[in-house]
Amino acid sequence: MKKTLKLSLIAASVLALTACNQEAKKEQAVEVKLETAAQQQAYGIGASVGGFLNKDLADKKELGFELDQALLIKGFQDALAGSAKIDDEKIREVLTQLDTDVRAKQAEQAKIEAEENKAKGVAFLAENSKREGVTTTESGLQYEVITAGEGAQPAETDVVVVHYKGTLIDGTEFDSSYKRNEPVNFPLNRVIKGWTEGVQLMSVGSKFKFAIPSELAYGDRATGSIPAHSTLIFEVELLDIEQPEKEAVASE
Repeated sequence: MKKTLKLSLIAASVLALTACNQEAKKEQAVEVKLETAAQQQAYGIGASVGGFLNKDLADKKELGFELDQALLIKGFQDALAGSAKIDDEKIREVLTQLDTDVRAKQAEQAKIEAEENKAKGVAFLAENSKREGVTTTESGLQYEVITAGEGAQPAETDVVVVHYKGTLIDGTEFDSSYKRNEPVNFPLNRVIKGWTEGVQLMSVGSKFKFAIPSELAYGDRATGSIPAHSTLIFEVELLDIEQPEKEAVASE
């Protein structure tokens, strides 16, 4: 069912390209009427699948797969006329191979980018360690005290309440509780290693800036807008320490 749907989308997208190609050759464009709901729906489907195919072809081109649009359109026209030059089995074979090739190229590109990210992170941490006020722990975690607090320090099993902002080393922000205007709470032993270690160094009321090596963050795993092997920068404000759940239950 999914394969059929995918092929249907591609076919519809080709039809959209065909229509555009034919319209470009006409001296006067045919008026597009979008007065009724049915007209708008038909046009909307065409625009949607056309946009999908346009992006898909652009993504493939970036990877080095530049498909001949004239042949793409011709294949659709021949199939529509019942005179396709290759049968369904061959079509599945060549499209499966294309998908395999694209995935292999994506994996190769991702590996190269991850290695570049790691090298940039190592260089950044080496320079950052020279800055006044920056301390590097045995694990490689770096931190500096922005504001010193006087409250208690959390244990690994505690639940902490924090405000934070996270960026990549180029300054790209990927998360911020400040922007949401709402602090977050979480068990300290259920986050990335850099957070588990770093926040335990803080006292309630303090604010630290951490530079977290990729091996103490997400490693070779890309997460959301965070590329694989990224060194992460966090500004963290420790607001409170909550009683661990098991202790809270025991005290009731």
